Amino acid sequence: MADIERIRGLIRANPDFPKPGINFQDIFPVFQDPTAVESLITHLVSHVTSTIKEKIDVVIGLDARGFLFGPIIALRLAAAFAPVRKKGKLPGEIVTVEYVKEYGVDVFEMEKDAVKPGQNVIVVDDLIATGGSAAAAGKLVNLSGGKVLKYLFVIEAVELNGAAVLNAPLYSVLKYEDSGLKYKG
Repeated sequence: MADIERIRGLIRANPDFPKPGINFQDIFPVFQDPTAVESLITHLVSHVTSTIKEKIDVVIGLDARGFLFGPIIALRLAAAFAPVRKKGKLPGEIVTVEYVKEYGVDVFEMEKDAVKPGQNVIVVDDLIATGGSAAAAGKLVNLSGGKVLKYLFVIEAVELNGAAVLNAPLYSVLKYEDSGLKYKG
């Protein structure tokens, strides 16, 4: 638990970013402390290996902070890694889904062959608020014929109930009951 509190202490709140009313929780200071990063990755991998009995075939990292955790977790689980990116960032054939997020509408894309039919997937990102981007990633996995077994997050803004829109259980390292993530407009 001391490691988790250390990580919590490194996360920095940035009021009114990227627009007024959003209290952005910045995980980048964690990456200035290699021991904290190792603890965080070990914690997430340990959770996966102790709660999921099926083999994980693919770890999906969400644009962009999920890219920081996803490849490392995938390596430790002997799984493939695939990015889910914002529109226009991936080459080749893609699957696409539109979603509503806290401050607008966006599009997520994934390479068509990143997840094959029948593969087991976990989705990783830094934060879940309303769950829009994570749910969109889950839809991409489903469109590809895969199955999301779990969603992993560093931070969960519990009061925004993002878990309600997901098609699989979620696990978050840090839960903020009143994170200050109050969205306007």
